[in-house]
Amino acid sequence: MSVAGFTDTLSSRQNFHIEEADHHVTKRETVSAIDPTTPWQADLLEMFLRNQLLVAPVMPLLSLLLAITALQWVPLFTIATWLIGALGCNAIQLFLCNHYFQRPRSDAEQGEWIGMMSASELMQGTFWVLPLFFFWPEASPLQGTFLVAAIMVVSVVRFLVVSNFMPVLIAGTTIMTIGVALRCVSEGGPIYFGMTGLVITLEVFFLFIARQLQDTARDMVIFRRQKDNLITELKVERDRAETERHKAEQANNAKSSFLANMSHELRTPLNAILGFSEILERELFGPMTNNAYKDYAGDIHNSGQYLLGLINDILDISRIEAGRRDIREEPVQLLEPLRHAKHLLEINAVKKNMTIEIHVDAGLPKVWGDGRAINQIAINLLANAIKFSPAGGQAVLSATRNATGELMMSVKDNGPGIPPNEIEQAMSAFTRGSLATKKAIDGAGLGLSIVRGIMDLHGGRIEIKSQLGHGTEVICTFPASRVLSGPRGEIIAGPNIQSDSQRKLISLTG
Repeated sequence: MSVAGFTDTLSSRQNFHIEEADHHVTKRETVSAIDPTTPWQADLLEMFLRNQLLVAPVMPLLSLLLAITALQWVPLFTIATWLIGALGCNAIQLFLCNHYFQRPRSDAEQGEWIGMMSASELMQGTFWVLPLFFFWPEASPLQGTFLVAAIMVVSVVRFLVVSNFMPVLIAGTTIMTIGVALRCVSEGGPIYFGMTGLVITLEVFFLFIARQLQDTARDMVIFRRQKDNLITELKVERDRAETERHKAEQANNAKSSFLANMSHELRTPLNAILGFSEILERELFGPMTNNAYKDYAGDIHNSGQYLLGLINDILDISRIEAGRRDIREEPVQLLEPLRHAKHLLEINAVKKNMTIEIHVDAGLPKVWGDGRAINQIAINLLANAIKFSPAGGQAVLSATRNATGELMMSVKDNGPGIPPNEIEQAMSAFTRGSLATKKAIDGAGLGLSIVRGIMDLHGGRIEIKSQLGHGTEVICTFPASRVLSGPRGEIIAGPNIQSDSQRKLISLTG
């Protein structure tokens, strides 16, 4: 992948994110603008129709019970005529309920179906009122009271079935209440007047309760629709996040591949530059007549060495991010990488008149890890300490064991410190703090990022403690599972174990 191609890819991804964000905002505004109360009547109608189908045998059973009881004083023809009409009304209503669910209904059709179901309920209620006028004349007072009670029972049943849908409930129960009231008023007398007041009061009470139940059902429908909308939106966002995650992983892999390829391409000519500049600096093919050329060759060699180190850092961070950085595990005494780092960087410390001290607890056990990688940790941390400390400063390298059995390796300086808001970003790749930018301190901001990546490979962690004006301490903690203490550690670190495979087997089974 070329540099231009990689730049175009990043630019196109940024544009894609902006367009996606705009589309997402528009979508949320559209969802918010939808009134969730618009279709609630259709949902309540469906609830009533399902309830009606669920209790379909109840009304025919009540009709048969009333007809059988009325045979004691009503002619068979009258009862049969009424029973056929009542059962026919119930059959019509059940047919409509079944027919409704055969296909989806439009908003315009919903109003028509509300009217048809109300009409069918009114017709059914009318047939239940007829016994009060056709069965009553020949009935005794007790039988008349039975008829009133039967009609009120049917009214209560209809209330239970249709309580969440007011239009149909009013059409059915109101006609029955009016019929009972007219029948009682026409009879006259205190008892019948009392019954009239009772049934009217019950109807008003029923309608009041039904209104509350309908409001509750309506709220449930609205909340359910809102929940469904939220679930749908969450699924869309989850899918979008998953897609973005895959794209981000692909972009990250492309970046790591690009860095690795470019670093390899740069190292080939750089090695030639380093080789030829070293030949010129040492005057291997004869002395130079002008010493300035020798100085220039030294500058070229030093700059090449710095560039080579930067390329190696980029290769390391790209391998870590791509998951291709492997660790070669072996017993490591933490004193050794600290000494190696001090020996390697002491020249830089002397130039700044800095002192480097090493403090390691006596009898500190070894750690099971990659010796080369741990060396790299110590070198990167000490290089940062020297780089940011003032002239005449001090750096302390230490290794100790905490109360939980973990091993800690740290580098502490007395430099200017790191602002609290920059501590977290200091461990990100290609990130430089305000002090490095302000004082033009060289570096690409990869050291701490590489250290964190190496510690992650070891299952450890890195912590930065810093206070402005009082220096910085970077602590790398290796987990207790990697500490070679006790008999198991002595066996793994002992001279009798010659191969890495034997050490790994013992470490896994220990």
